[in-house]
Amino acid sequence: MDMGLRERKKRETRERISTVATELFIARGFDAVTVAEVAEAAEVSKMTVFNYFPRKEDLYLDRHEEIIEVLSTAITGRGELSVTAAVRRMCHQLTAANHALSGAVDGFGVFWGVINASPALQLRLLEHLRNTEEALVDLLGGQRDPRAWQVAGMLLATVRSVFYANARAILDGTPAKTVARRRAHIDKAFDLLESGLGQHTW
Repeated sequence: MDMGLRERKKRETRERISTVATELFIARGFDAVTVAEVAEAAEVSKMTVFNYFPRKEDLYLDRHEEIIEVLSTAITGRGELSVTAAVRRMCHQLTAANHALSGAVDGFGVFWGVINASPALQLRLLEHLRNTEEALVDLLGGQRDPRAWQVAGMLLATVRSVFYANARAILDGTPAKTVARRRAHIDKAFDLLESGLGQHTW
């Protein structure tokens, strides 16, 4: 078996486990479903589940590595763009594509409801956010550079504001295709980031 086929099979197994787990969590609630039940439904061993997902919470919050990868690609592949412009472009692209990481996805309310009902998922989400910030810091100068922490924090906060604006529109009943065509809220968020807070009042 060549590495390409092996990696594809591993990816398919991971996706199958996550899909089965998500369906069970939505149907019954995160806390009511065990890893053993997920393994049985996905027709794999419990050990196999943990090989792909170290924590039960990661079965549901399974895009953490993808978030870091997308941000890293946006920054390292930005060419002549500034870091801020590159991440702005990324947010536009994700939203226009109705990508799950943009929050502009039909059915988001159901997904988010499972998180709201589980303190364990909420805590894990915070841990993922911290890990994402640390990954950004490493890209922007390293853990010992205070400026890297400041820039990473502001960038991540802006990306999250775009995500929550998209998600809120979905929760308010706006179709995902309509949200995907909206651009102004993204540019307002990044304009504020680039200009600073000094001239803005609320």
